[in-house]
Amino acid sequence: MQNLKIRAKNIKRELDKLFPNPTTSLIYKTPFQLLIATILSAQCTDALVNKVTEPLFKKYKTPKDLANANINELTKDIHSVTFYKNKAKMIQKTSKIIHEQYKDKVPKEKNLLIKLPGVGSKTANVVLGHAFGITSGFVVDTHIKRVAKRLGLTKHTDPAKIERELMQIVPEKDWITFADQLLWLGRKYCTARKDKCIEHGLKLTHYSK
Repeated sequence: MQNLKIRAKNIKRELDKLFPNPTTSLIYKTPFQLLIATILSAQCTDALVNKVTEPLFKKYKTPKDLANANINELTKDIHSVTFYKNKAKMIQKTSKIIHEQYKDKVPKEKNLLIKLPGVGSKTANVVLGHAFGITSGFVVDTHIKRVAKRLGLTKHTDPAKIERELMQIVPEKDWITFADQLLWLGRKYCTARKDKCIEHGLKLTHYSK
């Protein structure tokens, strides 16, 4: 465990140079918008989600608007994203709960967030970390899952186990930033198709391919 902590610290030092001010690429103005965007981003690129949410958030400005939307029309509004039919139902149900139970305010407690339709640990961590600055866990998406394994920070493949391990070896104060850095590393250099770290001169020792 101590070796992994040292490894994580060294990797973080290099990523601080590469991505000094990382953040989510999802475009949002309110915690509620980030919540909806993150639900839509499951197995979908942030770039595509941003194209969908720009007109979506202009049309549906509040949780009440989405809660009362015609489901067929809402489905058409987000048809570009993956699993759009299920996601339309989830964001409408979540919007209804936010409106009726939380008076249009996104809860700041992870245990409440993960009870919402379409919200798991990753989505809750993203919303709490970026909308409220609350450290609730370590975000693990497909990029972070791949990169963490390549960098030797974990041998697990299950996101929940990866999150628990990263939370043990990375200081809590770095969870939000480090997750964002790993995500951007996965998008720009350590991609699924090709690992470009070495050719870009990145001083990151890969554990496995």
